[in-house]
Amino acid sequence: MGRKETVFVGTYTQPILFGTGQVLEGKGKGIYLYELDLDTGAMVQTDMAPDVLNPSYLVLSDDQRTLYVVNELKEFQGKKGGAVSAFSVSPDSKKLTFLNQQPTFGTDPCHVVISKNGSHVFVSNFMSGSICAYPIQPDGSLGECSQFVQHEGSSVNEKRQKSPHAHSTTFSPDGRFAFVPDLGIDKLVAYEPDYKTGSLKKAVSFSTEPGAGPRHCVFHPNGRFCYLTNELDCTIYVLQYTPEEGTFQKLQTVPLMQDETFRGENSGADIQITPDGRFLYGSNRGHNSLIGYEADEQTGLLRYVGMTDCRGGVPRNFAIDPTGAYVIVANQDTDNMVVFSIQQDGSLDYVSETFAPTPVCVRPYLMEDR
Repeated sequence: MGRKETVFVGTYTQPILFGTGQVLEGKGKGIYLYELDLDTGAMVQTDMAPDVLNPSYLVLSDDQRTLYVVNELKEFQGKKGGAVSAFSVSPDSKKLTFLNQQPTFGTDPCHVVISKNGSHVFVSNFMSGSICAYPIQPDGSLGECSQFVQHEGSSVNEKRQKSPHAHSTTFSPDGRFAFVPDLGIDKLVAYEPDYKTGSLKKAVSFSTEPGAGPRHCVFHPNGRFCYLTNELDCTIYVLQYTPEEGTFQKLQTVPLMQDETFRGENSGADIQITPDGRFLYGSNRGHNSLIGYEADEQTGLLRYVGMTDCRGGVPRNFAIDPTGAYVIVANQDTDNMVVFSIQQDGSLDYVSETFAPTPVCVRPYLMEDR
């Protein structure tokens, strides 16, 4: 048989009120497992871990033995806030076994990431605008929160920026700095983590244009450039990175959507770069599309490649498979995931589609030959 990839998919299982005021009915039952055929691009469901509440974002450890999941909730164990859960992953069946769960001390945790050295898990609480760090125990379970940081401030968008909204955490290539795009205060908030204690020290933050609404960022594989997607003004920033100081200089701003005929409302969502650093993609909710850019390795600047219809509604998250051959898009509002193949020029060709109930997060990883 050909090579396969296991794909973990997080879903909404309960109704959730978004910052936009929209209420979405979660249709999922837990965390879903799919298998992607790397020869054909077909994807089929193979298993499901039930009874996991709103597992909206997932991250797999480098050794592929542990999966960490945020439970995007406004109340957990009778108190305001959500939770983060740890699951062991069976090497053979890929089945998930629950290890433990910790409170996030903030509402609607929407992102989870593992530090570069594998010592801690960091969670971003979107609605309350805070972050929390947890030490990883020898068995993969999570220790108690080692550091909680509450962001403060607001910005110019009266509907969406009355308070801080921490959306994600991205580590610098060397792991010295952690950067948190905060949609509510228009900042890429910078921290220096202490991986022995799990504490966070504030560093020099980068400010976007007022009303931009920073959401996610990714580093180029060469470590010299960072690409930041902004949800509210639907732009992508090209940032030159200075590793010694952990600071950024903006080089370029490009649109997240290029369609002069579109008259609806749009908001930016995810951003991903191919493993070789050649192509960058961003997703649009409303226009329901992916935009593609070619990244210049020497200058970091982006050249427009094209727009691709996502074949569904609200592409909340998407992923590029580890081989760099496919893009997998999770269309949150239309219960489907769509696979596109990446062409030599960076354009995307439709390959396959499969059912997934309110999919929110897609996490593929490469399996062995079999």
